[in-house]
Amino acid sequence: MRILITNDDGIYSPGIAALARVASRFGEVRVVAPDVEQSSMGHAVTHSRPLSYRASPIRFEGIDAYRVNGTPADCVALGTHLWANTDVVLSGINMGPNLGNSMWHSGTLAAAKQAVLLGIRGIALSTPVGKVEPDFPALEPFVEEALTLLLESTELGLFNVNFPPNPRGLRWTRQSVRLYDGAIVPGTDPMGRKHYWFTVTPLEPAEEGTDRWAVEQGYTSITPLRLDLTDEKALHKALEQRPAD
Repeated sequence: MRILITNDDGIYSPGIAALARVASRFGEVRVVAPDVEQSSMGHAVTHSRPLSYRASPIRFEGIDAYRVNGTPADCVALGTHLWANTDVVLSGINMGPNLGNSMWHSGTLAAAKQAVLLGIRGIALSTPVGKVEPDFPALEPFVEEALTLLLESTELGLFNVNFPPNPRGLRWTRQSVRLYDGAIVPGTDPMGRKHYWFTVTPLEPAEEGTDRWAVEQGYTSITPLRLDLTDEKALHKALEQRPAD
Protein backbone atom coordinates (compact mmCIF):
# COMPACT_ATOMS: atom_id res chain seq x y z
CA MET A 1 0.00 0.00 0.00
CA ARG A 2 1.31 3.45 -0.97
CA ILE A 3 0.38 6.07 1.63
CA LEU A 4 0.77 9.82 1.11
CA ILE A 5 0.76 11.89 4.30
CA THR A 6 0.13 15.62 4.59
CA ASN A 7 -1.34 18.12 7.06
CA ASP A 8 -2.17 21.79 7.52
CA ASP A 9 0.09 22.42 10.53
CA GLY A 10 3.21 22.25 8.38
CA ILE A 11 6.16 19.94 7.93
CA TYR A 12 7.55 20.68 11.42
CA SER A 13 4.45 19.52 13.32
CA PRO A 14 4.94 16.61 15.75
CA GLY A 15 1.53 15.36 14.68
CA ILE A 16 2.61 14.54 11.16
CA ALA A 17 5.70 12.73 12.46
CA ALA A 18 3.50 10.59 14.73
CA LEU A 19 1.14 9.77 11.87
CA ALA A 20 4.03 8.81 9.61
CA ARG A 21 5.38 6.42 12.25
CA VAL A 22 2.06 4.63 12.59
CA ALA A 23 1.29 4.64 8.87
CA SER A 24 4.64 3.00 8.08
CA ARG A 25 3.26 -0.17 9.71
CA PHE A 26 0.67 -0.38 6.91
CA GLY A 27 2.75 0.25 3.81
CA GLU A 28 5.17 2.51 1.96
CA VAL A 29 4.92 6.09 3.18
CA ARG A 30 5.83 9.45 1.70
CA VAL A 31 5.30 12.82 3.42
CA VAL A 32 4.40 15.93 1.38
CA ALA A 33 3.35 18.83 3.62
CA PRO A 34 3.18 22.64 3.60
CA ASP A 35 6.40 24.47 4.39
CA VAL A 36 4.52 26.78 6.80
CA GLU A 37 1.35 26.42 8.86
CA GLN A 38 -1.84 26.49 6.79
CA SER A 39 -4.45 25.97 9.50
CA SER A 40 -8.07 26.83 8.57
CA MET A 41 -7.00 27.29 4.95
CA GLY A 42 -9.96 25.20 3.81
CA HIS A 43 -9.85 23.85 0.29
CA ALA A 44 -7.82 26.69 -1.19
CA VAL A 45 -5.69 25.80 -4.20
CA THR A 46 -2.86 27.84 -5.71
CA HIS A 47 -3.34 28.90 -9.32
CA SER A 48 -1.69 32.33 -9.56
CA ARG A 49 1.90 31.15 -9.07
CA PRO A 50 3.89 27.94 -9.57
CA LEU A 51 4.40 25.38 -6.83
CA SER A 52 7.73 23.86 -5.87
CA TYR A 53 8.91 21.25 -3.41
CA ARG A 54 12.11 20.60 -1.49
CA ALA A 55 13.40 17.85 0.76
CA SER A 56 12.24 18.20 4.36
CA PRO A 57 14.76 19.88 6.70
CA ILE A 58 13.78 17.36 9.40
CA ARG A 59 14.10 13.59 9.22
CA PHE A 60 11.17 11.18 9.29
CA GLU A 61 12.94 7.95 10.33
CA GLY A 62 13.77 6.70 6.85
CA ILE A 63 10.63 8.09 5.19
CA ASP A 64 10.98 10.38 2.18
CA ALA A 65 9.57 13.77 3.15
CA TYR A 66 9.10 17.03 1.24
CA ARG A 67 7.86 20.54 1.94
CA VAL A 68 5.70 22.48 -0.52
CA ASN A 69 5.10 26.23 -0.83
CA GLY A 70 1.37 25.71 -0.99
CA THR A 71 -1.82 24.66 0.75
CA PRO A 72 -2.80 21.21 2.04
CA ALA A 73 -4.87 20.61 -1.10
CA ASP A 74 -1.86 21.66 -3.21
CA CYS A 75 0.29 19.12 -1.38
CA VAL A 76 -2.10 16.30 -2.22
CA ALA A 77 -2.41 17.33 -5.86
CA LEU A 78 1.36 17.65 -6.28
CA GLY A 79 2.22 14.64 -4.14
CA THR A 80 -0.08 12.28 -6.01
CA HIS A 81 1.20 13.65 -9.32
CA LEU A 82 4.81 12.97 -8.38
CA TRP A 83 4.08 9.64 -6.67
CA ALA A 84 1.91 7.61 -9.02
CA ASN A 85 -0.52 4.95 -7.81
CA THR A 86 -1.03 6.40 -4.34
CA ASP A 87 -3.60 4.22 -2.56
CA VAL A 88 -4.62 6.48 0.30
CA VAL A 89 -3.98 10.00 1.62
CA LEU A 90 -3.76 10.56 5.37
CA SER A 91 -3.97 14.12 6.67
CA GLY A 92 -2.89 15.04 10.20
CA ILE A 93 -2.59 14.40 13.00
CA ASN A 94 -3.94 17.91 13.34
CA MET A 95 -3.15 19.85 16.52
CA GLY A 96 -6.71 20.85 17.29
CA PRO A 97 -10.08 19.15 16.70
CA ASN A 98 -11.97 19.23 13.42
CA LEU A 99 -15.51 18.64 14.59
CA GLY A 100 -18.94 19.79 13.49
CA ASN A 101 -18.96 23.03 11.53
CA SER A 102 -15.19 23.40 11.69
CA MET A 103 -15.10 20.84 8.86
CA TRP A 104 -16.07 23.64 6.48
CA HIS A 105 -12.80 25.54 6.92
CA SER A 106 -10.47 22.72 7.97
CA GLY A 107 -7.31 22.48 5.88
CA THR A 108 -6.74 19.02 7.36
CA LEU A 109 -10.04 17.71 6.03
CA ALA A 110 -9.59 19.60 2.75
CA ALA A 111 -6.48 17.55 2.01
CA ALA A 112 -8.47 14.34 2.46
CA LYS A 113 -11.25 15.76 0.26
CA GLN A 114 -8.72 16.63 -2.44
CA ALA A 115 -7.64 12.99 -2.45
CA VAL A 116 -11.21 11.81 -3.00
CA LEU A 117 -11.64 14.34 -5.81
CA LEU A 118 -8.67 12.64 -7.45
CA GLY A 119 -10.17 9.18 -6.96
CA ILE A 120 -8.08 8.23 -3.90
CA ARG A 121 -9.23 7.41 -0.38
CA GLY A 122 -8.81 10.27 2.07
CA ILE A 123 -8.67 10.15 5.87
CA ALA A 124 -8.30 13.21 8.11
CA LEU A 125 -7.10 12.77 11.71
CA SER A 126 -7.16 15.35 14.51
CA THR A 127 -6.86 15.70 18.28
CA PRO A 128 -7.50 18.59 20.71
CA VAL A 129 -4.61 20.69 21.93
CA GLY A 130 -4.34 22.64 25.19
CA LYS A 131 -1.54 24.56 26.85
CA VAL A 132 0.84 21.70 26.04
CA GLU A 133 1.03 19.70 22.83
CA PRO A 134 -0.85 16.38 22.62
CA ASP A 135 0.84 13.22 23.88
CA PHE A 136 1.27 11.68 20.45
CA PRO A 137 3.16 8.56 21.60
CA ALA A 138 0.23 7.74 23.89
CA LEU A 139 -2.22 8.26 21.01
CA GLU A 140 -0.36 6.01 18.56
CA PRO A 141 -2.14 2.74 19.55
CA PHE A 142 -5.50 4.43 18.97
CA VAL A 143 -4.35 5.85 15.63
CA GLU A 144 -3.27 2.35 14.63
CA GLU A 145 -6.67 0.98 15.70
CA ALA A 146 -8.52 3.55 13.57
CA LEU A 147 -6.29 3.00 10.54
CA THR A 148 -6.62 -0.78 10.83
CA LEU A 149 -10.39 -0.36 10.66
CA LEU A 150 -10.43 2.15 7.81
CA LEU A 151 -7.70 0.64 5.63
CA GLU A 152 -9.30 -2.82 5.59
CA SER A 153 -11.63 -1.75 2.79
CA THR A 154 -10.40 -1.13 -0.73
CA GLU A 155 -13.42 1.03 -1.56
CA LEU A 156 -13.11 4.76 -2.10
CA GLY A 157 -14.03 6.70 1.01
CA LEU A 158 -13.69 9.94 2.93
CA PHE A 159 -13.44 9.83 6.72
CA ASN A 160 -12.93 12.39 9.48
CA VAL A 161 -11.32 10.98 12.64
CA ASN A 162 -10.98 12.84 15.95
CA PHE A 163 -9.15 11.49 19.01
CA PRO A 164 -9.79 12.73 22.56
CA PRO A 165 -6.67 12.99 24.74
CA ASN A 166 -7.30 9.60 26.39
CA PRO A 167 -9.66 7.53 24.22
CA ARG A 168 -11.83 4.97 26.01
CA GLY A 169 -13.35 3.47 22.89
CA LEU A 170 -14.40 4.18 19.34
CA ARG A 171 -17.69 5.42 17.90
CA TRP A 172 -19.05 5.78 14.38
CA THR A 173 -20.60 9.24 14.31
CA ARG A 174 -22.36 11.81 12.18
CA GLN A 175 -21.35 15.44 11.84
CA SER A 176 -22.70 17.84 14.44
CA VAL A 177 -24.58 20.58 12.60
CA ARG A 178 -25.54 22.77 15.55
CA LEU A 179 -25.03 26.43 14.76
CA TYR A 180 -22.18 28.42 16.25
CA ASP A 181 -21.63 32.10 16.78
CA GLY A 182 -18.63 33.65 15.05
CA ALA A 183 -17.06 36.01 17.56
CA ILE A 184 -14.50 38.73 16.92
CA VAL A 185 -12.16 39.41 19.84
CA PRO A 186 -10.34 42.77 19.62
CA GLY A 187 -6.85 43.35 20.97
CA THR A 188 -3.86 45.67 20.78
CA ASP A 189 -0.37 44.78 19.61
CA PRO A 190 2.85 46.03 21.34
CA MET A 191 2.89 49.05 19.02
CA GLY A 192 -0.58 50.09 20.15
CA ARG A 193 -2.27 49.07 16.91
CA LYS A 194 -5.67 47.39 16.91
CA HIS A 195 -5.92 43.79 15.81
CA TYR A 196 -8.68 41.19 15.87
CA TRP A 197 -8.96 37.44 16.47
CA PHE A 198 -11.77 35.37 14.98
CA THR A 199 -13.15 32.63 17.21
CA VAL A 200 -16.32 30.56 17.52
CA THR A 201 -18.58 29.85 20.48
CA PRO A 202 -20.95 26.85 20.39
CA LEU A 203 -24.54 27.93 20.97
CA GLU A 204 -25.99 24.54 21.92
CA PRO A 205 -24.77 21.28 23.46
CA ALA A 206 -23.62 18.59 21.05
CA GLU A 207 -26.23 16.08 19.88
CA GLU A 208 -25.77 12.51 21.04
CA GLY A 209 -24.21 10.35 18.35
CA THR A 210 -22.33 13.23 16.72
CA ASP A 211 -18.60 13.78 16.40
CA ARG A 212 -18.54 16.54 19.01
CA TRP A 213 -20.53 14.45 21.45
CA ALA A 214 -18.26 11.41 21.03
CA VAL A 215 -15.04 13.32 21.69
CA GLU A 216 -16.60 15.12 24.67
CA GLN A 217 -17.49 11.68 26.07
CA GLY A 218 -13.93 10.42 25.59
CA TYR A 219 -14.45 8.35 22.44
CA THR A 220 -12.55 8.36 19.18
CA SER A 221 -14.99 9.69 16.57
CA ILE A 222 -15.02 8.36 13.00
CA THR A 223 -17.39 10.15 10.64
CA PRO A 224 -17.95 8.88 7.07
CA LEU A 225 -18.36 11.86 4.73
CA ARG A 226 -19.28 12.52 1.12
CA LEU A 227 -18.48 15.24 -1.39
CA ASP A 228 -22.07 15.62 -2.63
CA LEU A 229 -23.54 18.60 -0.73
CA THR A 230 -26.95 18.35 -2.39
CA ASP A 231 -29.86 18.79 0.02
CA GLU A 232 -31.99 15.93 -1.32
CA LYS A 233 -35.03 16.84 0.77
CA ALA A 234 -35.00 20.46 -0.42
CA LEU A 235 -34.43 19.35 -4.02
CA HIS A 236 -37.37 16.93 -3.86
CA LYS A 237 -39.60 19.66 -2.41
CA ALA A 238 -38.52 22.15 -5.08
CA LEU A 239 -39.27 19.65 -7.86
CA GLU A 240 -42.73 19.06 -6.37
CA GLN A 241 -43.41 22.79 -6.32
CA ARG A 242 -42.10 23.33 -9.84
CA PRO A 243 -41.38 20.25 -11.94
CA ALA A 244 -38.58 20.53 -14.46
CA ASP A 245 -39.56 22.05 -17.82
